Amino acid sequence: MLEVRGLEVSYGPVRAVDGVDFDVGDAEVVGLLGPNGAGKTSLLRAISGLVPCRGTVRFDGEDRHALGVEGAARRGLVHVPEGRRVFPTLTVEENLQLGTTARAGRPSAFSLDDVYDLFPALTSLRGRAGWTLSGGEQQMVAIGRALVAAPRLLLLDEPSLGLAPKVSRAVFGALREVAARTAIVVVEQNTVLALALCDRASVLAGGKIVLSGPAGELRDREALIASYLGQRAATS
Repeated sequence: MLEVRGLEVSYGPVRAVDGVDFDVGDAEVVGLLGPNGAGKTSLLRAISGLVPCRGTVRFDGEDRHALGVEGAARRGLVHVPEGRRVFPTLTVEENLQLGTTARAGRPSAFSLDDVYDLFPALTSLRGRAGWTLSGGEQQMVAIGRALVAAPRLLLLDEPSLGLAPKVSRAVFGALREVAARTAIVVVEQNTVLALALCDRASVLAGGKIVLSGPAGELRDREALIASYLGQRAATS
């Protein structure tokens, strides 16, 4: 589904992503873990075409650079950026309907009703304006808008950022259902939530992948991952 080779992203003299290689298979969920400044967001933006980059990005066998941002989105490469970016003056339903414009005639695995089933909290908020929503509700809308765009590969940037633990668990519970139908690349600092969702994961530090493996194997290396993230490993 996705093939990345030798990817580099620079901001002036600063190399944010430095020669990253990784792949995503059909219906696979891959996590990107790492501390702030590791290059995770820049990597996602380079894949979807939001920042200039060097290297090769192939989506479903096609050169993403040749497709451009809009062309890739219309083929099913759908990005949910950090910060949600819900349209504040549009209602929840209108925000969701905007996602359908990227389908380009492709069948979608997710309808508006499916989104409301995944996120029941949104059902009573259909007519509410985006600016009135909580952070968790906005995240649900942002993910739902991406789902009705018929993604073949969903790029998620920090879906739990700024959310209360209970809301984060609800969002990731919905993503587990999404993962049964759609390939996902998820950037996330909450390693427990990320590794419970992913098939495989990679840890980035200084713009490079420093550790990769199956999610189960990485859960057993919690202390090492915590050292890269600058965190303490959980204790029982």
